[in-house]
Amino acid sequence: MTGLREWVETARRERWGMFVDLVFAVVWVTMVDLLFRVLEGPDLAYYGFMLAGIIAYFGFVTSLEAATGDDGAGDESRDRR
Repeated sequence: MTGLREWVETARRERWGMFVDLVFAVVWVTMVDLLFRVLEGPDLAYYGFMLAGIIAYFGFVTSLEAATGDDGAGDESRDRR
């Protein structure tokens, strides 16, 4: 029961991060699917664009963290200064 409780607490703390992850994934897959339906591109390119979504996601998250100044260290980094 402790594992479930910890999981729920972690999910509550990080709900906005998980929501952004979900929105990015839905938007990326929808965009690629619509693009390849219109252009009727080859399957290999379609899967390549889907795979490129992983790289795009990490680039998006990294730039978002840089823009907000959130390095993931929390208050500990301020204490060391």
